[in-house]
Amino acid sequence: MRSNPPTGLRAYHRFTRSATYGVLSALPLFVLYEAMIVAVNTGASRPVRVGTEVWLKDLLAMTGARGGLILILIAVVAAVAAYFLDRDKTIPVRGRYFAGIVGESIVYAIVVALLVSNLVAALFAVIPPLEGDLWTQLALSIGAGLYEELLFRVLLVGGLALLFRPFFDNHNAAYLLAAILGAALFSLAHYIGPLGDPFALPSVTFRFAFGLALNVLFLWRGFGVAAWTHALYDVMVVTGLFG
Repeated sequence: MRSNPPTGLRAYHRFTRSATYGVLSALPLFVLYEAMIVAVNTGASRPVRVGTEVWLKDLLAMTGARGGLILILIAVVAAVAAYFLDRDKTIPVRGRYFAGIVGESIVYAIVVALLVSNLVAALFAVIPPLEGDLWTQLALSIGAGLYEELLFRVLLVGGLALLFRPFFDNHNAAYLLAAILGAALFSLAHYIGPLGDPFALPSVTFRFAFGLALNVLFLWRGFGVAAWTHALYDVMVVTGLFG
C-alpha cells in the first residue's frame, strides 16, 4: 500500500534535504562569490581566495581543466551528483522552499552565534584579527560558506558517515562519530600549510565547536541549509553584528 506523500512542514523538511535543493540553493552563493571575488581581486597586488576553494580547484586542475572550465566542471559534477542521488525521487521545485531555506539558515546562524560564540567568548581575544576590507571579507565569508561546506561537510562528513555505517547497528552512532571526527579535521585544517593560522588551543577549540554545529546541521538538514548558515554566520561576524 502506497503511503501518502508528505505535506506542509514535513514536505518542506524532506524535500529541502535532497541533493537537488542542496545544489540549487547553493547556486546563488556560487555566483555571488565568484562575482565578488573577481571584483575585489581586480587590480589587487595580492589576490585572495578561500583556501578550500584553492584546494578543490587544484584537485580538479589535475583533469586538465583551467580557469572557467573548472567552474563549469564543478557545476556539471554537482548537477550529475544531484541527478543520481535523486533520480528515484519526485522532488518538486518550489520558490517558497528556497525562501524557507534562507530564512531557516538565518535562524540557525543566530543560534550558532549564541551557543558557540558565547560559549567560547573568552577565546575570541586570541583569534587572529580579520584582514582585508569589508568587501573582501564579505566575499570570503560567502566563499567559505560554499566551499568549506562542500569539502568538509559533503565530502568529508558525508563520506565518513557512509564509511562508518556498516560498523554500527544504529546509524546515529555512525553519524555522531563522523560529526566529531569531521569537526576535529575541520578545525585542524585551518593550521595547515604556509598560509595556515598560528596554532592556538583557544581558536582550535572554537573551530571544533563551530564545525561540530555545522556537521550536525548538515546531517540533519542537508548541504543547502548548512552552506547558507555558514555564509550568513560569517557575514554577521564580519559586519560586526556578533562582535
